[in-house]
Amino acid sequence: MWDWALFVGGFVPSLVFGVAVGNLLLGVPFRLDPETLRPSYEGNFFLLLTPFALITGLVSLAMLVTQGAAVIAMRTEGALADRARRYGQWTAAATVALFIVGGLVTLFLLHGFRVASAQDVLGPSNPLGKSVEIVRGAWASNYTTMPWTIVAPVMGILGGTIAYLALGLKAKVPGLIGSSLSIAGIIATAGLTLFPFLMPSSVDPASSFTVWDSSSSQMTLFIMLCATIVFLPIVLAYTAWVYRVMRGPVTTGSLTRNPNAY
Repeated sequence: MWDWALFVGGFVPSLVFGVAVGNLLLGVPFRLDPETLRPSYEGNFFLLLTPFALITGLVSLAMLVTQGAAVIAMRTEGALADRARRYGQWTAAATVALFIVGGLVTLFLLHGFRVASAQDVLGPSNPLGKSVEIVRGAWASNYTTMPWTIVAPVMGILGGTIAYLALGLKAKVPGLIGSSLSIAGIIATAGLTLFPFLMPSSVDPASSFTVWDSSSSQMTLFIMLCATIVFLPIVLAYTAWVYRVMRGPVTTGSLTRNPNAY
């Protein structure tokens, strides 16, 4: 029962994470009230499960399974490590293939969003103070105006390829590095493709949130900065301690030496 609980607890968030990103690229069905700026959602759960969103969900699932397989292959031995490497190769190949398919659909088939008016980046936050147009292929504009952004998708494809080859060659550290590189590239690709949008609206494009018109006030940002300065070192110290305690491979010998392993 716990095996299934752990499986579902890992499978569902990994899939939903990618589905959510896919729906951001498609546009979310919401609009803002002109007087109160209160958002209202006009869709339902099943409308989010479009073919494109499921592709991006599978990209997310495959890349995270590859990461897990690379970690298991690095920290275990024998049949378990062999099985992790085999599954990791399958999902690494699936990650690269699905990422390329999703990227081509995004760049050439989807109707993307584009800010059609000048934005005062230093002015008060008001999402309705701009005009937005929906144009096929608009999501490719950042790669034209900022050519350096092509590094992100290349990193996603290259990292997945490295993970596939390294897992096949039983190269533990390169496999994990390749998988991590792929995750960083894929997530960066989504962010750079959407920029400056954070949440485009498919039913009322003018209600779309961009980086500039959805930011918090200067006071709020300052308070969050102070909280980060205080709490981030604590989180980093705790995380470092956890990794130190759990360092090293999980082998039969290590289990027999640890009285708390059973």
